[in-house]
Amino acid sequence: MLNLFLIDDYIKNALKEDMPFGDVTTENLIKEDSNCTVDLIAKEDGVIAGLTVFERTFYHLGSIKIDYFVEEGAHISKGTLLAKITGKTSIVLMGERVALNYLQRMSGIATLTNKCVRVLEGSKTTLLDTRKTTPNMRPFEKYAVRLGGGMNHRYSLSDSIMLKDNHIDYAGGITNAVNLVRRNASFVRKIEVECENLDMVKEALECNVEIIMLDNMDNSTIEEALKLINKKALVEVSGNVTLERLQELSKLGVDFISSGALTHSYTSFDISMKNLKLI
Repeated sequence: MLNLFLIDDYIKNALKEDMPFGDVTTENLIKEDSNCTVDLIAKEDGVIAGLTVFERTFYHLGSIKIDYFVEEGAHISKGTLLAKITGKTSIVLMGERVALNYLQRMSGIATLTNKCVRVLEGSKTTLLDTRKTTPNMRPFEKYAVRLGGGMNHRYSLSDSIMLKDNHIDYAGGITNAVNLVRRNASFVRKIEVECENLDMVKEALECNVEIIMLDNMDNSTIEEALKLINKKALVEVSGNVTLERLQELSKLGVDFISSGALTHSYTSFDISMKNLKLI
């Protein structure tokens, strides 16, 4: 679920960005007492995500009414009438672009995620996102991944301990890095280590870490790593994860596959507000 208290600040800042000194077109064209209806229409097939954010954007500008004809997370087809918006014409026009920006991007992420999840159906592997999100869009993008059927990896650096290449280089190796964080962090925190080769996997196993990430390995190396790990730790595969490669990875039996592409290489979903009518 989206935390409205959290996302409101993001939405208000987006509106300020779009209207730093008001909307000079609307203010000089639209009568104050003008009211209208407008249709929200999908222009392609996919998964809808962000209806709550869409509505919340207008909430910060004034009172409008939205009648929805689909539910959040629904699979819809091109031409579907998603909703009808009724309210002050000035509010509808001022909020249109920001509201659509959220809805289009979130639906694009949910649609791409769902395509990937369907490839993994029947396997034991869970699809994860990453922290490769758009600045100031993380709550919306990670929520969209969930609606598309994926799961969230850590939300922020505050969530869990993940020792990546630069951390390991700083400490002078995996063993030193693990010992340092175990000495300083709470015992309740799991440790994940990013491994780039089989020697690193062996060292991580000797340290009894809970999660091993196999980073940018080819399929044959992943298979060798899985034999070494032998269920002594959870296994995450990351790096060069494409929609095409997912089918191969799903057959290897890893616990998790993480993909930054879900939130940085999606295509915004095509949605329009059309057919404005005065009432």
